[in-house]
Amino acid sequence: MTIKKLIPCTLTAAVLASAALTGCSSKGTSDKSTTAAKTSAQETKETATKSAETKDTEAGSSEVNTSAEAKSEEESKKAETELGSEEVSTEIGTGESADDLLAQIKERGRIIVAMEGTWAPWTYHDENDDLVGYDVEVAQNIAEKLGVEVEFVEGAWDGLLAGLDAGRYDIMVNGVGVTDERAEKYNFSTPYAYNKTAVIVRGDYDEISSMEDLNGKKTANTISSTYAAQAEAYGATVTGVDDLNQTIELLLSKRIDATLNAEVVFNDYKKEHPEADVKIATYSDQVEEIAIPIRKGDDTVTLLEAVNDALDEMAKDGTLTELSEKYFGMDISKK
Repeated sequence: MTIKKLIPCTLTAAVLASAALTGCSSKGTSDKSTTAAKTSAQETKETATKSAETKDTEAGSSEVNTSAEAKSEEESKKAETELGSEEVSTEIGTGESADDLLAQIKERGRIIVAMEGTWAPWTYHDENDDLVGYDVEVAQNIAEKLGVEVEFVEGAWDGLLAGLDAGRYDIMVNGVGVTDERAEKYNFSTPYAYNKTAVIVRGDYDEISSMEDLNGKKTANTISSTYAAQAEAYGATVTGVDDLNQTIELLLSKRIDATLNAEVVFNDYKKEHPEADVKIATYSDQVEEIAIPIRKGDDTVTLLEAVNDALDEMAKDGTLTELSEKYFGMDISKK
């Protein structure tokens, strides 16, 4: 932006010149021709002299104007550059916040939390379409303890993990099970829930009574989930799905033989759909630890510590137990 400054001397010279010329033109003429001629000659000389002075003054003012404009443009460009740098710095964080995710979160005043929003009772929409669930309230409590607001971003499982990798989300709170493979890529918080994996089949299906019986069977789960990994580890062929409802539809239509999921999820589904002809055939011996993944890096160390402190406080004051019983009808916060 160019800022032009008015130079007072220019206006003054112009006004004076105009006044002088006006004054000359308004002078009367004498009845005597010699006096008129003398007066005319004198006025002409004065006019010429003032005109020359005016031109000199205007020329000097023009130089001042040009110099002032150049200086103003230079100052303006400098100001715009500084403003632009300030806006960028505000966006990416400066000083400590540029290298510390927790500081950035506190600076912006909110923590961005990724979750599916389709997996009851962990994270789902109620009859009013409000996002609710165990993980929703866990995330809200963490945000409160950090002194910031919470912003939820819903999406498909694989997309959420990719977004976490890319830094689009700060944390993912979605009943994420800890595995060796995931632990290589993410830092996990202390566990805040424990899952017992159940093998779910149709009410009339009796070919599975142990985990080993999954060998050669068809199952369905979200691809890259721990349930899909367990089924494949026992020799099952896994079909990828988006959510539990789709899985149950495949199961009831006999397109798959079984599906793996948390016992508490099955119990919640049966509570909501008591007519559904499904049952638990067997359980996994492995108890899955549920924790919050945070991308690895020096800039996330303090965030991980803060999340762990929040979860520890929630465990000690009974918040996790209360939320577990509210959504699962049992305490899954303890192993």
